[in-house]
Amino acid sequence: MIGSPKEWVLGVDSGGSGLRVGLRRADGQGPVHTEAGAEPVRTGPDGIDAGHMLDLLLPAARRLMERAGPDAVVPAAAVGAAGMATLGDRLRAELPTALADALGVRRVALAADAVTAYTGALGQRPGAVVAAGTGLIALGTDLGEWRRADGWGHLLGDSGGGAWIGRAGLDAAMRAHDGRRGGSPALLARLEAVFGPVAGLPGLLYPRTDRPALLASFAPEVGACAAADPVAAEILREAAAHIAAAAAAVCPGPGRAGGCEIALTGGLFRMGEPLAAPLRKELAEQVPQARVVPAAGDPLHGALEIAGALSGPGLRVPHHPSLLFVPECPQRH
Repeated sequence: MIGSPKEWVLGVDSGGSGLRVGLRRADGQGPVHTEAGAEPVRTGPDGIDAGHMLDLLLPAARRLMERAGPDAVVPAAAVGAAGMATLGDRLRAELPTALADALGVRRVALAADAVTAYTGALGQRPGAVVAAGTGLIALGTDLGEWRRADGWGHLLGDSGGGAWIGRAGLDAAMRAHDGRRGGSPALLARLEAVFGPVAGLPGLLYPRTDRPALLASFAPEVGACAAADPVAAEILREAAAHIAAAAAAVCPGPGRAGGCEIALTGGLFRMGEPLAAPLRKELAEQVPQARVVPAAGDPLHGALEIAGALSGPGLRVPHHPSLLFVPECPQRH
């Protein structure tokens, strides 16, 4: 029986900061049991490493099922992962059968982290979500198809995200150091306080494999300077314009603007008013009929939302071969 206390659903959120696993009753009642690990799933030449994900996921899932009770069964699971859309071929090929064999899962959804951010924030209703942390991606749907804007990484896009803001702030600091136009002495002082002498910054930055995260670590410094520094304030105004443009591109409705709910989610928005104030202005200008609503939950909540829908009434958000893949029921061996 759907919603039986013995039936639970599994949600997974895999990102750069590690793997989080959640278990809740299929009827949505009661607490969510969670486990989190700080080790990220590896990515190799063939994309996201399915074997490594299973090594991290299965022990955590079994511990959660033990907490749920000896009769707990998991008919449905949803796995959200950063990079799923472009690097998830092995996950799509291997996870459904592996979860069926190991945990008895009958229905599986494999989602890009932008999709779980969307369902975590808005559930399964039409609208748009901008997810912004180190990077930035916007996703919207009228429940017929997905619209995506940006999320192309710090070299090709992610405009207005944390790495974009941090890089712009460091550029302004370096201009001040050189005596070029557009420099910010305030940001130069923050650069030296955070990273040390300017001459050492290229050697610190360029060899790093986590350059986007290092760039994004300077974004809060830009926010802290914005009230008194016009250069920092202008960086955040430009970031707000990029964020609003991404939201406008994916909002469903007439002209992609009519009656659209927009939720903002991700760590970048914890910056508060230095970014929120220009963003309100830009959204009002670029998406005038949209309504900004609070995000109901995070990507793990979104994965559980998808898994719950699979086990019961069915998904209303659209399937997609790379953004939200729901294979046929896997065969257990």
